[in-house]
Amino acid sequence: MDQNNEPPRITFENEGLQRPAQAFQASTPKIVQWVIQYSGGLVKDEKQAIYVLVGFVAVAISFSVFSVFNGGTFESPKDTEVLPAGLSPLLP
Repeated sequence: MDQNNEPPRITFENEGLQRPAQAFQASTPKIVQWVIQYSGGLVKDEKQAIYVLVGFVAVAISFSVFSVFNGGTFESPKDTEVLPAGLSPLLP
């Protein structure tokens, strides 16, 4: 029996081998880099660029929802004349 009262140690085949450490480096997404680059100096860091992108998405969703619930039709003004085919408003 063991003098230290420790259970026997189990050894595995690959125990002595070392795996290369994986380097997880959080890089800035390309779209965030693009917003910072083309903002003309208004957006200075990644946090501000993310706020700009979230704002853009909110405006785009709002516009889409408004268009869908508005019927998606764009009516012409009521006082315009519809000319028959072949006639031009510029000819006397």
